[in-house]
Amino acid sequence: MEIGALWWWGAAGALLVLELLSGTFYLLMIALGCVAGGLAHWAGVAPHWQFACGAVVALVAVILLRRSRFGGRRARIDAASDRDVNLDIGATVTVTEWHDRRARTNYRGAQWDVELAPGEPEDARLYEITALQGSRLIVAARKQPEQV
Repeated sequence: MEIGALWWWGAAGALLVLELLSGTFYLLMIALGCVAGGLAHWAGVAPHWQFACGAVVALVAVILLRRSRFGGRRARIDAASDRDVNLDIGATVTVTEWHDRRARTNYRGAQWDVELAPGEPEDARLYEITALQGSRLIVAARKQPEQV
């Protein structure tokens, strides 16, 4: 095996190993480009065309991956209302008195500022935390389960 073929297959193998360590599919797509360059070398194509073939295959593979569901960006979720980030979301607090849709309440052994979410009534006694904005709890009236 001559040095040109060894370079292509070695680069593809190294990229595959790095892909296993990184967990993304992008290095795998570039490894496909190296395989295409190796196949072009095996077919006897000139070196500059080998590189062009490898680059085009890698570029097309990366673009296709980017447009697929595996390579696209995940929808960003606002951390203020994400239950996976703030474990307080969904907890119940008691608010006895409102002042301009704001109040103070005791929650987890400390006094917290509470703000009523838009469109929520002030007449409920129990509220559910829907978001955290800094040290302020955003709450909505807790829905009472229906009695059967």
